[in-house]
Amino acid sequence: MFYEAFHDDLRDTAFALNNGAGAMPAAGFGTLFKDLSVTTQAITHALEAGFRHFDCAERYRNEEQVGVALQAFMDAGKARREELFITTKLWNTNHRPERVLPAFEASCRRLQVDYIDCYLIHTPFAFEAGDDQDPRDVFGHVRYDSGITLIDTWRALESLVDEGRCRSIGLSDITLEALKAIVAVARIKPAVVQVESHPYLPEWELLEFCQQHGIIVLAFAPLGHGMEPNVLEEPVITGIAQRLQKTPAQVALAWAVQRGVAFLTTSATPSHIQENRDISTLPHRAMHEIRHDITTRIRFNSVVETGVPGFIPRKQ
Repeated sequence: MFYEAFHDDLRDTAFALNNGAGAMPAAGFGTLFKDLSVTTQAITHALEAGFRHFDCAERYRNEEQVGVALQAFMDAGKARREELFITTKLWNTNHRPERVLPAFEASCRRLQVDYIDCYLIHTPFAFEAGDDQDPRDVFGHVRYDSGITLIDTWRALESLVDEGRCRSIGLSDITLEALKAIVAVARIKPAVVQVESHPYLPEWELLEFCQQHGIIVLAFAPLGHGMEPNVLEEPVITGIAQRLQKTPAQVALAWAVQRGVAFLTTSATPSHIQENRDISTLPHRAMHEIRHDITTRIRFNSVVETGVPGFIPRKQ
C-alpha cells in the first residue's frame, strides 16, 4: 500500500448542515458488521485513526457496542461529544408517529448520548409496527403498514428537532422522486440523504437536486461493498491509483468528497481503516476520467425498491 508522507486537508472536509446546526465530517465510518462482536474494537480503531463521524442504526443491533467505544474514548479525554458527529436511524417498524420518540430515545440510551447529530428514516417503507424487525406473512412476504405515509413519519422527526433532541434529520435509501415529494411539503427540510453511491452508481441527478437544496448526500457502499463487478478493479480507478501512488479505495473515496459527497466505509481491519482515512485531493484529469470514462452502471443493494436492506442478513 502506498501512503504519502504529507497530506492535504481533503480528509478533514466537513459539509455544512442546511439548518445551521453545524457540519458533517465528509469521511464517515459505518457500523454495520456481519460479526457484531467486532463492533467496539472497530469503532475504537476508527476513532484512533481520526474518524469523528459515525453512522449507526437501530436495525444493526449493535448501538450499545458502538456507545461503549464512543464513551470510553470520551472518558479518556481523547474527544469531546461536540467533536463527534453521530447519526442513527429509525427502523421501518417504527414509522407510526407515536413510535418515533420511544425508538429515538432507545437509540440515545444505547449509544449513551443526550442528543443525535442526525436522525434518518432508514427506508421510506413502513413495515407492520411491532418488535419483530422483519415482519413476514406465511409466504415470507414483508408485511407493510399501509396506514402510514412517509410525511406522517417525517412530521414526527420534525418534532424531535423542535425539542432539541436531534440537530438534523434526513432520509436514507430513498429515490429522487420520493425525496422531491418530501422536500416539497417538509417544514424542516432534510439535511442529509444517505444512498448507495460509487463510481458505478454516481447518482448525478440526485446530487444536483440535493446541492440545490443544501442537502448533504451521504454515500454508503462508496467502494462497491466488494460486490461484482468490483469498483476497486475498475481499470480507470486502478490506473489513476497507480499514477498517484494511492490505493484504488483512496481514489474512489477522494472522488466522492471532491464532488461534494460524504461517504461511509466500514472495516474491522486497522490498516484498512487507516487507508480509508488517508485520502488526498485528486487532479482535475482524474476527476474527469472517473466521470466520463467509466461506463458501468449498477446498483448493488435493492433496498430502495422494497425497504429490505440487501447487506443486512435477515437472521442474526
